[in-house]
Amino acid sequence: MKRVLDCRASDFRQMGREQLKGAILAAEGRTVMAETVVVSQPLLPEITNAELAKAFGADLILLNVFDVFRPEVKGIVPFNMFMPGSGEQTIANPIAEIKRLTGLPVGINLEPVDDSADAVEALAALPEGRRATARSLAKARELGCDFVCLTGNPKTGVTYAQILQAIDTAQREFGGLIIAGKMHGAGTRGSVLDREAAVAFAEAGADAVLLPAPGTVPGAREAELADIIAEVKNKDALVLAAIGTSQEGADEDTVRSIALSAKRAGADMLHIGDAGYAGMANPENIMALSVAIRGRRHTYVRMAASPLR
Repeated sequence: MKRVLDCRASDFRQMGREQLKGAILAAEGRTVMAETVVVSQPLLPEITNAELAKAFGADLILLNVFDVFRPEVKGIVPFNMFMPGSGEQTIANPIAEIKRLTGLPVGINLEPVDDSADAVEALAALPEGRRATARSLAKARELGCDFVCLTGNPKTGVTYAQILQAIDTAQREFGGLIIAGKMHGAGTRGSVLDREAAVAFAEAGADAVLLPAPGTVPGAREAELADIIAEVKNKDALVLAAIGTSQEGADEDTVRSIALSAKRAGADMLHIGDAGYAGMANPENIMALSVAIRGRRHTYVRMAASPLR
């Protein structure tokens, strides 16, 4: 089994669910996932945020606010600043195009919304194409998503109970790698670092359990995270530690500190969110995170590797 570190575009194209999970496990905590908002005008209008994230060291691309029934990724058709009305979205399958442009596995967030959730604030209404329903998960499979992340954006009312149900639905309808968990409250009450929920997700069949990285939500401490990770790994699931509370736009030292703390706790993957500038992390922070958890060599190889390899 190749490590993610050693995989190139031709390797990723041949990987199914189990192969991708094995490659992440074999990399021993040195896998970087970068999240981007697809409806935001990209940081650099000539390219997608996904391409920029890859160029700064990301191994996996997570697309946020992606509607499977109205698929669109800003930047695939470059924005011409001197002729702003000239570039319309004409790509039928932007997932396939992002995979072609980056040479990386690409996944999307789908949100297991609980309409009866005890909300901290008003919940945002979501179209079905962003919700974790049987139809949307089947469509994600049709589009060629390599993985799906069952989680919640702010104010969406995603609960642990609904995530658990969504894992079961994804097992039937999706077929790719399943990641499940919360990186923040998503508008509902209760602890985000929930040991019982994390273990339940692993037992239900999630390939990776998403947990907030230390220091990203109040009370998320390294020692407690390490204990939960050990229990999740006993259930044969991976752990994705997420920077999802806008610290992806902090200084590089903060990002390095969070990344190393998450790796010490046992995380298999490090996620960096989309709330820097223009729907992605500060690019320098993606690189800083990558260098911190795996050094310059592997970072530079990922940055430089052509999607034609």
